[in-house]
Amino acid sequence: MFDIIALVKTAGYVGIFGMVFAESGLFFGFFFPGESLLFTAGILASQGFLDFYILAPLVFAGAVLGDTVGYAFGRKVGPAIFRSESSMFFNKKNIERTRAFYEKYGTKTIIIARFVPIVRTFAPIFAGVGKMQYKTFLTYNLIGAALWGLGVTSIAYYLGSLIPDLERYLVPIVGLIIVVSLIPLVFEYIAHRRNSEK
Repeated sequence: MFDIIALVKTAGYVGIFGMVFAESGLFFGFFFPGESLLFTAGILASQGFLDFYILAPLVFAGAVLGDTVGYAFGRKVGPAIFRSESSMFFNKKNIERTRAFYEKYGTKTIIIARFVPIVRTFAPIFAGVGKMQYKTFLTYNLIGAALWGLGVTSIAYYLGSLIPDLERYLVPIVGLIIVVSLIPLVFEYIAHRRNSEK
């Protein structure tokens, strides 16, 4: 596991904003660590390495703006890219995974996808491709950014303030977060396999 504590400390506010922004809507953003990044930043804020009252608005803004850019990208150039059979980032697996989420959850996908790796990056792009009404998209975008960006960061900050030296246990905690965040993808994969066998 890479040293996410060093990553957050080195990246600082601008880097954290950039990573949240990219993961929330830029097609290459699914490489970034998501919840583990937010949780680590929240813990470090509770220990005084970052100012929570600067961090929280930046995370929220990055999440909202990232989704907005993803939506605009999907609306303008998405359809042409999604027709490609061999696109590196818009490959069939990522497309079908996100499409399945939309079929299951509808517009609420914009909120739910925040908590699912890979899907959270492609969900706003798909919303743009599908020409979801921007007013509807923006509403769910704001709610999702608050629940995911502010929620995860605030919980980590609270726990870090409550439990002394919690940063010492960040590696196993981050490992657990990664495992938990992958559970929806595992269930989706199992469901897909079952449906394909019918």
